[in-house]
Amino acid sequence: MLSVSNLSVQFGKRVLFDEVSTTFNNGNCYGIIGANGAGKSTFLKIISGQQEPNSGSVHLEAGKRMSVLTQDHNKHDEDTVLETVLKGNQPLYKLKSEIDALYADYTDENAEKIGELQVQFEEMNGWNADSDAAAMLSNLGIKDDLHYSLMGDLDGKQKVRVLLAQALFGNPDVLIMDEPTNDLDYETISWLENFLANYDNCVIVVSHDRHFLDSVCTHISDIDFGKITHYSGNYTFWYESSQLAARQHAQQNKKAEEKKKELEEFIRRFSANVAKSKQATSRKKMIDKLNIEDIRRTSRRYPAIIFERDREAGDQILNVEGLTASLDGEVLFKDIDLNLNKGDKVVLFSRDSRATTAFYEILNGKAEADSGKFAWGVTTTQSYLPLDNSEFFDNDLTLIDWLRQWATTEEEREEVHIRGFLGKMIFSGEEAFKKSSVLSGGEKVRCMLSRMMMTRANVLQLDEPTNHLDLESITAFNNSLKNFKGTVLFTTHDHEFAQTVGNRVVELTPNGVIDRFMTFDDYMQDPKIKEMRDKMYAVTV
Repeated sequence: MLSVSNLSVQFGKRVLFDEVSTTFNNGNCYGIIGANGAGKSTFLKIISGQQEPNSGSVHLEAGKRMSVLTQDHNKHDEDTVLETVLKGNQPLYKLKSEIDALYADYTDENAEKIGELQVQFEEMNGWNADSDAAAMLSNLGIKDDLHYSLMGDLDGKQKVRVLLAQALFGNPDVLIMDEPTNDLDYETISWLENFLANYDNCVIVVSHDRHFLDSVCTHISDIDFGKITHYSGNYTFWYESSQLAARQHAQQNKKAEEKKKELEEFIRRFSANVAKSKQATSRKKMIDKLNIEDIRRTSRRYPAIIFERDREAGDQILNVEGLTASLDGEVLFKDIDLNLNKGDKVVLFSRDSRATTAFYEILNGKAEADSGKFAWGVTTTQSYLPLDNSEFFDNDLTLIDWLRQWATTEEEREEVHIRGFLGKMIFSGEEAFKKSSVLSGGEKVRCMLSRMMMTRANVLQLDEPTNHLDLESITAFNNSLKNFKGTVLFTTHDHEFAQTVGNRVVELTPNGVIDRFMTFDDYMQDPKIKEMRDKMYAVTV
């Protein structure tokens, strides 16, 4: 279907790809993974023709069509929403435009040409194009009354959905997507997961959403050491099998027969779990292809994220009474009553992300509520990871001096102690002397996590903590929070994070709070809760 031959890419002395040759086959969904800077997005740009390699070639099978989810949200601002989606199938759109142009300047001479083109148009199912595009938009949450609006009149989140509809439209033979779940809500992501899990053609995707990769991928394509290697299975299988391979490599004295038996048992258990998932109902039969040869070590480095507490908190953690907040006259949340208990790991949730951020800012003294009050328990200590951390890096301190700001004892101020925290977050050697003002988004979040680890708080507040992090950091962070003995209040678009960490869901709405002790999946799938949620957002006061 799509093949890459002897592909090499180099920026200065830095080699991204070294004579890579690989094939992407029809019927498979490939999740491209790799450490930050490994070249994931560059690879997508090359295979989609947006960037030229230093050497090598990309070949798409003759007669096949490729579609790419564009990251340029303003590209179609002068087009209507429906027209933007139709442009996703360029051969069909060009044919339609040619027919329309001939009709606009109709003469007896071009009547025969129109007839010929209409035959081609019918063969491409063109007469159903508008209705198919409209259905795709509706499935992605773009209402009918917006279909003839200009793209320039839509907000950013609506544009993302339209561009996603454009990429999916017309059943492309090869579908390429770079972070398709960005700015999508849970319901839309779930729809996309189901769509792709039953998609018959070739999909190549880069995503930091592990739940998404697990739901749609038949293969994981790992970029490592300048090469790309395909592994059968989804992300969880790749991660757990690579960890198992690393453990086995360290067990030098273990017999080969024992290692093989352990690998076979791992395959058996994993296959049984996958068979129970929703993937088993789709054409994605990856469990039939799992084998021992796919289990290999990885060179990935995972940060050591370990949250410890100076002391255990008492039973009373946080009490909120009648808390209300608005922005520019619009109610974000109203009359929130909430009592947080020791050990709660709360998924704080809202259809309006501004509401959750405002809630955290109020709890941390960064903003004022319109009304209501809150009180932290006297035995609690809080640590907060805000959505916007830029104020923490408005300086030229080295990372050692930056982290030293939060040291409380002489021992903590010592360089060897601070470098230990930084080393856990993969800032080793000379990296510890980098200036905080030049850090990337992911590096800043890792610094913030170092800061939180140093404070040893018993209550953690996290507003979209996985933003900017790579899969390795997200996985380590996720595992750390599952093991944390304190209380956590967190907001995330990472489905796996929400499902595996949270034991309670609190949803803020303009008309009160919904508070349930249950997993995130159970909450989102409960029809009675869904009905309640719709009412809480529909009613305005």
